[in-house]
Amino acid sequence: NSFRPAAKEALHRSRAYNITTKPISSSRCLCTLTSSSHTMIKHEHKRYNSPDIQFVQKRSNFSFAGPRKLSDLMKVDLLQDKSNTEISDVWMTYHEGKEKVHGIVMDGKKGRNLLGKAAQCPFFIQPVFRGEGHFMIVSQFQTPNYFLLALLEDYKMDPAAAQPILTVSVFDDLAETKDVVLLRCDIINRGIEDDEGYKLCQNLIKDYLEFEGVHMFNKKPDAFDVDEFVKEKEQKWNE
Repeated sequence: NSFRPAAKEALHRSRAYNITTKPISSSRCLCTLTSSSHTMIKHEHKRYNSPDIQFVQKRSNFSFAGPRKLSDLMKVDLLQDKSNTEISDVWMTYHEGKEKVHGIVMDGKKGRNLLGKAAQCPFFIQPVFRGEGHFMIVSQFQTPNYFLLALLEDYKMDPAAAQPILTVSVFDDLAETKDVVLLRCDIINRGIEDDEGYKLCQNLIKDYLEFEGVHMFNKKPDAFDVDEFVKEKEQKWNE
């Protein structure tokens, strides 16, 4: 999969950063990863909170650095008799303490809302602050359920060669039956610190749920004030 030029009006008029809408490839994203990347998506059989809920032990090659489907991680059929609280506890416990991987849980309605808004407006940007400066990340949602995030400078230089530094997977398999949506953030580039990656993920989710800025960026890019957006993000970065 690659960053797709699905919303031509979303980026090409964001003149402050001279963004053009071209595909960014993720097909080679594993080439620069260490072997530890496999440990993020293939695990031992382990059990958490319930004796019959197991995470899947599976070996296969992915061009996408995070899990594509919930069934890549969990035996979904074993969750059918569990409550959403039990499922949430299992998900969070499983990801607890894992390096460069984070689990997030939200209710079914909110998760479906997130996916719907992302499908409408697939592009956005996020600043990362270090010292007295910052650098920019560009994100794109790809249906049915994941975001790819890449360095904006890499994207501007060559969208086809820009590689994701972080992915966010949104699994809504249990949204209707259990009123729970499970999210996973995979930080796949060592240049991004764990806390930075988690903040990026949280900010991305928050911005899509609030939606005003995301909608403006995609639908009315000339009205989107990048400088004001960065200023607001900086004020909240260390909260």
